[in-house]
Amino acid sequence: MDQVNLIESFAEFKDLKNIDRVTMMSILEDVIRNMITKKYGRSDNYDIIINVDKGHLELFRNREIVDDEWAEDSFDYDENFHISLTEAHKIDADFEIGDEVSEPVQLESFGRRAVLALGQNLRMRVNDLEKDALYRKYKERVGEIVSGEVYQIWKKELLIMDDEGNELLLPKSEMIPNDFYKKGDTLRAIVHGVELKNNLPVIVLSRTAEKFLERLFEQEVPEVFDGIIAIRKIARIPGERAKVAVESYDDRIDPVGACVGMKGSRIHGIVRELRNENIDVINYTSNSSLFIQRALNPAKISSIRLHEDTHKADVFLKADQVSLAIGKGGQNIKLASKLTGYEIDVFRETDGIDAEDVALDEFRDEIEDWIIDELKAIGCDTAKSVLELGAADLVKRTDLEEETIQEVLAVLRSEFEE
Repeated sequence: MDQVNLIESFAEFKDLKNIDRVTMMSILEDVIRNMITKKYGRSDNYDIIINVDKGHLELFRNREIVDDEWAEDSFDYDENFHISLTEAHKIDADFEIGDEVSEPVQLESFGRRAVLALGQNLRMRVNDLEKDALYRKYKERVGEIVSGEVYQIWKKELLIMDDEGNELLLPKSEMIPNDFYKKGDTLRAIVHGVELKNNLPVIVLSRTAEKFLERLFEQEVPEVFDGIIAIRKIARIPGERAKVAVESYDDRIDPVGACVGMKGSRIHGIVRELRNENIDVINYTSNSSLFIQRALNPAKISSIRLHEDTHKADVFLKADQVSLAIGKGGQNIKLASKLTGYEIDVFRETDGIDAEDVALDEFRDEIEDWIIDELKAIGCDTAKSVLELGAADLVKRTDLEEETIQEVLAVLRSEFEE
């Protein structure tokens, strides 16, 4: 590798790796000085002039002119740092003892092996710098939305290329269940984490993180971006449903209305990005009872009993509101619990309940405790409330097998047949 090829190689690194000019020149000078020091023990008598933009690299060796006799007899004489007066006069007849001679030096003079090592060190230093720059760049962007092109699809993850050709990973576990991409598609995701593996930066993206939904609101709702409206809490079941609690710092602005937009214009873009994820936007409040009531919307709550010591809430509703509070597959109550921080149990109001009805707890001798708890978790706390739902609905709403449900229904029916 000669002087010209070395500087051209370095210029390619600069273009491909986007390294700033000052850092680039510093690296090149450093590796050259290391090469000189390795051969001569020091490099302070060399001037290194670099013009990367023009592809110029010049080396000058500065040597002190000494008396011919001293040069010939002294053990301290070193041709790398000294030059005899006779030799100096061959360059310029006006030189005198004590003057300094500056001469251009070619890289080839250090030997082929030294120059090859120089090129290898240069590439290694540039690659290390690039990896460090990439790590720091994305470490500062954790929590931000980035876009990229799907470059490769694997079984457990997607390889995404950003605008600068950097590789990003989107694991299947961080994808919305309805996400489907093919090579060449563009996607948006949040920078979920950055770590070093085998000294290589690994940038992991996510589309399921709650922060992704928050950043989408910032992009679609100017009041959120400006800080007039704050997103206080988010709970998500990615691709299915989400609840977002918002608060306005300006009494004149309705936070829910601003986030939804005229005829849903603002929230529709977010819903489409999240594969039709159903998003409920509610007003945040520090009043726990009211917050739980809003979180369980659309169900109408009759009363709430809070247990602050255990962070549990007993919610009482009319019979026709229980299924609304639970929601499809238990999504509504699950998200409400996550949003409010309370473990919510729903109960039908006891007023007006058939006097002949029997609480499920009375059947613990015949039905296993965990089955009764599963039924109570969907709002069925009496025998008739279970029978009214029927086998088909119970299969959908619980994790119980149909055979188990049929056995439970048989036990409950026998109670009333007697």
